[in-house]
Amino acid sequence: MHVRVEIKLKKNVIIILIDGARLDRVEKSKIFNVLRSQSNYFKQTITPAPYTTAALHALFSGCYGYRTGTNSYWHSLNFQKNRFKSLVTYLKDDGFHTCGDGHSKLILANHGFDEFHVHDETNTDLVNHHSKLLENMAMQNKQGKNFLLYLTYSSIHTGIMNQVLKKYNNFSEEYFQNREKNEKAYDSLFQNAESYFEKIFALIQNLHLHENSIILVTSDHGISIGEKIGERAYGAFCYDYTVKSFAYLYAKDLPNREISNQVCHIDFMPTILDYLGIRLDESYEKLDGKSLLPMIKGEKVDEEIVYIETANPLGTNTPPKIPNTKAVRTSKWKLIFNEYNNTKELYDLENDPDENNNLAGTGLKIEDLLFIELKKHDQN
Repeated sequence: MHVRVEIKLKKNVIIILIDGARLDRVEKSKIFNVLRSQSNYFKQTITPAPYTTAALHALFSGCYGYRTGTNSYWHSLNFQKNRFKSLVTYLKDDGFHTCGDGHSKLILANHGFDEFHVHDETNTDLVNHHSKLLENMAMQNKQGKNFLLYLTYSSIHTGIMNQVLKKYNNFSEEYFQNREKNEKAYDSLFQNAESYFEKIFALIQNLHLHENSIILVTSDHGISIGEKIGERAYGAFCYDYTVKSFAYLYAKDLPNREISNQVCHIDFMPTILDYLGIRLDESYEKLDGKSLLPMIKGEKVDEEIVYIETANPLGTNTPPKIPNTKAVRTSKWKLIFNEYNNTKELYDLENDPDENNNLAGTGLKIEDLLFIELKKHDQN
């Protein structure tokens, strides 16, 4: 007599990155708002670094880049996997097949995917390419294998590279004097992203993967459309148009909430592990991020101060090897410290969301308190 043993699988993990998607466009998008009504929507998700490689290392490690060795363009290959355990490794150790796709070999380098594809960001049909990867993962799942699938939608990035970064520098008058033109160009790229996402999420539903997966949809950073002279795209400053992002976290058995608390990309790795019931490995260094499940369940959670850093190229085409622009942010306040000229900027985000009125040096106590918080990170 043969006894059939049924293996109960965990939920799969699908992470979709819309590279360069601005929060203000997402909030007005009918397509993204469909997911907003079905998921936990984190409307104040802060990136710890406003450029792709560092933001993704933080997302998958649950730690700030200065700790994992990845807080610079120049250090994209330096993820210290012997000290920090990536989401990829956690899931591999738990029997998941791990698959990723990006537009560069620098994306999540050293995280240990079973398979990682690098697409040609100029010529690849991303809907077709990512559809095949989803179908392959669905087939593996039917055969009794859980999976992690990470997908990068890179076409906004590609468009900005070709239309802005290759044509202008960070101080080009032609760019900063044509805000309306910049907005139209960006909106055209964003509409293509909407079309991509609509088709990919429809396929996820057609394959019934939404029924047995936890799905994270987010952006690594926003894109400048000419707000501040000195930054024509991203990665130079720590202003909210690039560091304030969004995240949708979907799972069929989670409550749907719109969460206004400030969270950070470093929080989603421990949240996914917590949801899957995978315990943290204490032989590795402690995470900076915290699980958001208590917040999702409606528990009162104290807001964390988020640390942000980037490397301002200062009129050159090459960012420095060490970050020179740093910030700490709460829902109400942001303090920016420009190390390259030893200046501070303090903004009341509730009353000055565009960060035009610098309150540094006006005697506000919050400036000193936030600077103490910033230096805690700076000393590590």
